[in-house]
Amino acid sequence: MSSRYPPDLLLRLHGQILALRESALALAEEQAGRLAAIPPDYAASARNLLYYLAVRRHDIRALQIQLGELGLSSLGRMEAHVLAALESVLAALESLGAAPATLIATGVQPSRFREGDERLARHAADLFGPEAPNRIVRIMVTLPSEAAQDYGLVRDLVASGMNIARINSAHDEPAAWQAMIERVRRAEAETGRPCRVLLDLAGPKLRTGPLAPGPEVLRLRPERDELGRIGQPARLRLVAEGAESVPAGERALPIDAELHALLRPGDELRLRDLPGRARRLRVVSGPGGSLWLETRRGLYFASGLPAKLYRKGAELAEGSIGKLPPREQRLILLPGETLLVTAGEEPGQLARRDREGAVLEPARIPCTLPAVFADTRPGDRILFDDGRLEGVIRETTPSFLRVEIRRAAATGTRLQADRGINLPDTDLSLSPLTEADLAQLDFAVRHADLVGMSFVRRPEDVAALHAELARRGGEALGVVLKIETRAAFENLPSLLLAALGRPPAGVMVARGDLGVELGFERMAEVQEEILWLAEAAHLPVIWATG
Repeated sequence: MSSRYPPDLLLRLHGQILALRESALALAEEQAGRLAAIPPDYAASARNLLYYLAVRRHDIRALQIQLGELGLSSLGRMEAHVLAALESVLAALESLGAAPATLIATGVQPSRFREGDERLARHAADLFGPEAPNRIVRIMVTLPSEAAQDYGLVRDLVASGMNIARINSAHDEPAAWQAMIERVRRAEAETGRPCRVLLDLAGPKLRTGPLAPGPEVLRLRPERDELGRIGQPARLRLVAEGAESVPAGERALPIDAELHALLRPGDELRLRDLPGRARRLRVVSGPGGSLWLETRRGLYFASGLPAKLYRKGAELAEGSIGKLPPREQRLILLPGETLLVTAGEEPGQLARRDREGAVLEPARIPCTLPAVFADTRPGDRILFDDGRLEGVIRETTPSFLRVEIRRAAATGTRLQADRGINLPDTDLSLSPLTEADLAQLDFAVRHADLVGMSFVRRPEDVAALHAELARRGGEALGVVLKIETRAAFENLPSLLLAALGRPPAGVMVARGDLGVELGFERMAEVQEEILWLAEAAHLPVIWATG
């Protein structure tokens, strides 16, 4: 025999592969009861996942190198067909004289390599519908609010290849969702292209609560170029207080109605702004007969600030600035500072500081789900605003968490209301299905094809969703598990096994949320791991773009 294939090496490698195969079969035998409860086609996928997990329990890196040196498969792409990969290497080693043939004696039929890929394709079709004629991937699009009114938008999306229309239940209302779905169904009929509908449940929202309103102040200043020169004057629309609504997102200055009625283009408003600086502002005409103020000097308006109307240099009337909306407050937190995350409905407050800037009383901000406080422990990390701010919990009580800020900009990082909170180190007992989710499940069973489960962390969560669907007669509804937390990633094998018990099913990789919890530097490794495990389970994956 060639020295390239020394008998002792072949025998040793054969023994190692055989041990891997026996380990895989043993784990599947241990889980026979669980496998028996899974539909047959999906039970084969669950069995393959168990085979894969059994092999992954062993460090096979040296074995892979030696197999590669012999020109044999290094088992590097065996996810979809674990037993077939092991048996093919065993057969190759046996053909080289490593040992007598062993496969017949086990009573297990040799697997076909293509079986796993065929199952994955079937399961993807079960969940997402048929493949497009010119590609093997499907395209999922999150419908914007406009899709409830704009049929042309929906039709163009379906005609352009949208296979799944995703509706985010955190936005809009059931009437809008139904309108979107009606437009999807109409577009399906007109184009002849199938399109599934996924209703994504919002899940519990762990976020920062409101901060106390800021001062009723409005700042107006002209833009300057990089040399500090003013180009166009600053402009601000004038409205009569109480008589004219201002569109959301548009800035306007309310003044008392009597003064507003006297204004004409060319007039001048004179006042002292909040810091006490004398300012003159010219009244000019705008679109639709509106009136605007122009100034080339910056100033601060405040609610109730006195103002005088001048025309051709003569004082004509006096009035005041109307009630301004309070400015949105933002905490500014520095590394090493303390933040109190509070329960209850009391709005958050900025830190109270002395004249030198030292903190006398730490900043505080409420949490929308204070029930999680009971699960936290000192030393757990807490992240805010998609990970822009990181702290460590130093003290836990039912009414507050005392947090030490560990990572923030040297000049301070802002934190405001309605920003996400992540607790990657905390084993949360929170149910992933809220009362709102349960109401949305009723809608999903009637109108959708798939339902997305947010905040899933353990197999019991999946079982709870399955039970709620069964209670509503929604056994045929596809389920997509959103992998967005550290717990979901670490429990992924058991989540996949739970999902296989009630097909059709798939997973969604929520890359942004996972990056916050696990660290964006790990995302290449994490995404690859999810794809490997899902392929071993023959379950399709939605790879979210953000």
